[in-house]
Amino acid sequence: MAETDQHTFGRPRPRAAERRELIVRTVSADGTVTVEELARTLGVTPSTIRRDLALLTERGTIARTYGGAITAEHVPEQSLGQRASLAVAQKGRIAAWAAGRVAAGDTVILDGGTTTGLLARQLRAHTELTVVTNSLTALGELNEVPGVEVISLGGQLRQVSQAFVGPLTELSLSRLSADKVFLGADGIDAARGICEASFQQTALKELMAERSTEVYILADSSKLGQAPFTAWAPGPLRRPWTLVTDSAATPDQLAPFHDLPTATVITV
Repeated sequence: MAETDQHTFGRPRPRAAERRELIVRTVSADGTVTVEELARTLGVTPSTIRRDLALLTERGTIARTYGGAITAEHVPEQSLGQRASLAVAQKGRIAAWAAGRVAAGDTVILDGGTTTGLLARQLRAHTELTVVTNSLTALGELNEVPGVEVISLGGQLRQVSQAFVGPLTELSLSRLSADKVFLGADGIDAARGICEASFQQTALKELMAERSTEVYILADSSKLGQAPFTAWAPGPLRRPWTLVTDSAATPDQLAPFHDLPTATVITV
């Protein structure tokens, strides 16, 4: 039966909020589902379903897959303020080491996050430096520093992480290149890559790495081998990169990274 704008199989088409609730119920019941199946069941176009899945993924309700969605064990994402009080000394040492890698004349990309925010504070002492960032924290630290040119990657603001993401952010970044990038992580796994709460975050990290000559991932030891969410950025680990972590990292935590031919591991 051909579908109309208002009805599917003789029934009124659900409104957007109802449709998304039905999507969540379907994914939860079946475990995995395709875009085509959802579009056919709900009587809307695949592009509408893809927009719904993108929104539900951003909320952490489901996890996207190629061509569909799967269930996601929802882990509440901590705000930037909550994370700022964790592992403060370790993050400070990591940030100080990273600042020592930045030379006069460099263009660097700073990712969002608490450790990169501390790195931005360290860079206040530098001159002849260009900083490209999507982080409100970094912008606040560097916006009035003489000798530091700041380029903001605008876009959609993720309030929980206080950083810009999305197509506009990626478009701005695609027009730039950098000597070094410093990436944060909610978790990092040697086999799967960088773990984040949002696919928009992981897509941006992939692009940040692509646009930079040297890649540094700043992750305190509590994040090694951890997978708190379902979005992954494997790309940065497939090229030469440096993991900078703290000295509390155990041999078991570090071993998978030492085994990677692309990785250099620094503990501070």
